[in-house]
Amino acid sequence: MTETSPQTRSTPPASAPGAPGPSGPTEAPPEAPAGGAAGGPAGTPSPSGLPAGAPGAPGSSGEILPDASGAPPETVPLTAEHLLTNRRSEPSGGWRRLVWLLSGRRFIPAESAAELERRTLIAQAQTPVARGHHRIAVMSLKGGVGKTTTTAALGNTLASLRGDRVIAIDANPDRGTLGLKVKSETAATIRTFLAEAPHIVRYADARAFTSQSPARLEILASDTDPAVSEAFDAEDYRTVAGLIERYYSICITDCGTGLLHGAMGATLELADQIVLVSLVAVDGANSAAATLDWLNAHGHAHLARNAIVVLNAVEPKTDVDLDLLERHFASRCRAVIRIPYDPHLKEGAEVDLARLRPTTRGAYLRLAAAAGQAFNQHPGRSH
Repeated sequence: MTETSPQTRSTPPASAPGAPGPSGPTEAPPEAPAGGAAGGPAGTPSPSGLPAGAPGAPGSSGEILPDASGAPPETVPLTAEHLLTNRRSEPSGGWRRLVWLLSGRRFIPAESAAELERRTLIAQAQTPVARGHHRIAVMSLKGGVGKTTTTAALGNTLASLRGDRVIAIDANPDRGTLGLKVKSETAATIRTFLAEAPHIVRYADARAFTSQSPARLEILASDTDPAVSEAFDAEDYRTVAGLIERYYSICITDCGTGLLHGAMGATLELADQIVLVSLVAVDGANSAAATLDWLNAHGHAHLARNAIVVLNAVEPKTDVDLDLLERHFASRCRAVIRIPYDPHLKEGAEVDLARLRPTTRGAYLRLAAAAGQAFNQHPGRSH
């Protein structure tokens, strides 16, 4: 008897789809649905006509297929943080840290929403500076609103979180008090720094004129004699700013009150962003709004539009409608940050982040994060 060739054999092997079973022939497998996507039940034909997963079929040999929508699948980064289960951050406090300690430091509970938010804020504050140097001007039209304290607290927060150098300089035309916000390490001032400008050729030379806080913020203080500091003009500020740019990534300028004193023109000309400080009061709010009006009218609309407004020393109870005040400035600026009243800041002495209330530290972290969101931008300036 002649053997039937494989091409004409009528009975398929038992392992083939549709092969007869013990009780007779089985039904042919159903056709794949329209647009048939691979990855269905075993034996479902793929668009190539082969069962999904079969040799030669799409999806075999490690091929990754798009989902039904046509979008490529999400790729998980093969980093230590994703692959190693012991890389979850050590809890900083609260019940999570207690559980972690009681478990012999083996079990780390999942992070809360507040901790995840804090991690996000820290990442924003740590944003790399795109152009190598970033200038922040802290200003107010009205005195006594906490402008210098805001400069020191913002600078300390950024310096404590970042690995690069952060400096705050006092550009007050009158006797500035920024130097009081850190333990003094030198009698040098911004005036002596300017006088020695030709000899400052490396970071160590610049560091000799600054005092440093425990958080690593450096401060270049102003002269204590108002008559001397009055001579600090726009050209002087440009010279100091040019030197600072060589050795520091972030420079925070504590501006004087008012908008027309000598150094203010150069400060605004060189600033990448401004922080506008106001008390929660009718006159303070009007002064801050007038400052924005002036900036818009004098060629600094980009600074007004991207400004951060700080509502400073917010009391637990106030007759001022905080929500209305915040909505007003939020419609005109990039961000509005409330800084609560804190007894440590009321002292008017050195700013120590460790002595701030947790809610105050959290508020300054939000301010640092808001400032950090502009570090990787290339804002257009009016000059």
